[in-house]
Amino acid sequence: MSQFQSSGYEVERTTGTCAITGKTLEPHEVYMATLVEEGDDLKRIDIAMDAWDEGKRPEHLFSYWRAVVPEPTEKKKLFVDDEVLMNLLRRLEDATQPQRVGFRFVLALILMRKKLLRYDRTERRLVNNPAGEDVEQQWWCMTPKLDLAKGPMGKWHDDETIEVLDPQLDEQQTRNVTEQLGEILHAEL
Repeated sequence: MSQFQSSGYEVERTTGTCAITGKTLEPHEVYMATLVEEGDDLKRIDIAMDAWDEGKRPEHLFSYWRAVVPEPTEKKKLFVDDEVLMNLLRRLEDATQPQRVGFRFVLALILMRKKLLRYDRTERRLVNNPAGEDVEQQWWCMTPKLDLAKGPMGKWHDDETIEVLDPQLDEQQTRNVTEQLGEILHAEL
């Protein structure tokens, strides 16, 4: 998995500028943070609310969430809620690119840490790789919360299983993907 040694996603933090209008986003201003697909990469683009409300969207929109521009001296905090994180996990379900698989796995670990996903079991599956060889993959089977708004105190959605491929990241690879996830979400994870 050497593809994780380099930074898989080079995603900038918020620039403080609307990508559509060029307007400077001021502290306390609400805006839409977006992820857009550029080839195999995801790029963060911020859009002022007035432009967003006018229907102006970036091409290849993958995901988005509402955010607020912090004070320059304010400590960084997570600008997305649990619903956005779970939605992003689900949107990456069919990802096959190694960077996205690793990104999804670390996102699942974060949701487990927040007690919004419950690890149930690991399933081992033989799959045929592009070279025609059988390789064993490990898939983590997890149960999500029924109502994310209730947080860790809510009931489990026992009728739903979320499966996440374990890309067998080492400690450094996990740290790299976690940093990239933090950059995308503009958070300290």
